[in-house]
Amino acid sequence: MSSKFNLPILLTWLRVAAIPLFVAVLYFPEDWLTERQANVISMWIFIAAAVTDWADGYLARKWNQTTPFGAFLDPVADKLMVAAAMIVLTEKGFVDPFATLIIISREITISALREWMASVGQSKSVAVNMAGKLKTVMQLVAIPFLLFNGVLFGLFHTNPVGRVLIWIAAFITLWSMLVYLKAAMRVPST
Repeated sequence: MSSKFNLPILLTWLRVAAIPLFVAVLYFPEDWLTERQANVISMWIFIAAAVTDWADGYLARKWNQTTPFGAFLDPVADKLMVAAAMIVLTEKGFVDPFATLIIISREITISALREWMASVGQSKSVAVNMAGKLKTVMQLVAIPFLLFNGVLFGLFHTNPVGRVLIWIAAFITLWSMLVYLKAAMRVPST
């Protein structure tokens, strides 16, 4: 089997392929899907993508199928899915634009930082750490609450909960960016 194609990489590609479907569902005409149906379907697509994020990494490690290409594609898929969700949620008024700006700006900054650090042979100094993982988990928890945008189990409306969670995610996002920038600043310049 090619090092660029195995089941974990297939799961990652499926996550990338789910992005246009996820966005399209939210914009289907009302005679195709009600807004409520579109919100619920998009939420489940997002949750399925989040599960594949965990599954592809787990399987790659368990089956010893980690590859440089998989290590590149996995975070790209995550960032694309989160960015697409945040842009759509902002456009629909479900989330504050400033939270979206923080989250997407951090992703661009850290991606550029990692590229630069790799070019100077210091990529290990900005490898994924616990702050980055916690940021991802918080985003993947908050976004489904925002997508659902309704009363859950007759108990509470998910939008206010999602808004609080996405601001917590935005704070962790900033914190993780500072952790990476601090690590990069300690690297001797060449």
